[in-house]
Amino acid sequence: MIDVISRAGGLTDKADQVQVNFAEHVKDEMIIYIPAKGEEGLSTPITSGSNPSSSVGGQRSEKININKADETELQNLPGIGPAKAAAILEYRNTSGPFKAIEDLKNISGIGDKTFEKLKDLIVI
Repeated sequence: MIDVISRAGGLTDKADQVQVNFAEHVKDEMIIYIPAKGEEGLSTPITSGSNPSSSVGGQRSEKININKADETELQNLPGIGPAKAAAILEYRNTSGPFKAIEDLKNISGIGDKTFEKLKDLIVI
């Protein structure tokens, strides 16, 4: 994703970088939409004939189930790298499945700010 954005001339001052997964792999016919600051990511693709699982706002359009996702899927979430993904899996293995998405805040390194970025992208 970062290479595509760079080739396009980079982000504007209005672009909301928080909503973009710069590490996401670009696929053929993928729609890339980068929302402006303060704008919610679109919930539907912006052109007809597109793949329903295309990315919108740099994120996958379907929510990630934090009780079923593997380490790679968890790393697609903003602010979740290898260490936090491993911590989420460890929490699931030792404490059982999450009962509410707010339980994610029990993971070391996931506070209110990170949770705010994640809450609309995850389900249990």
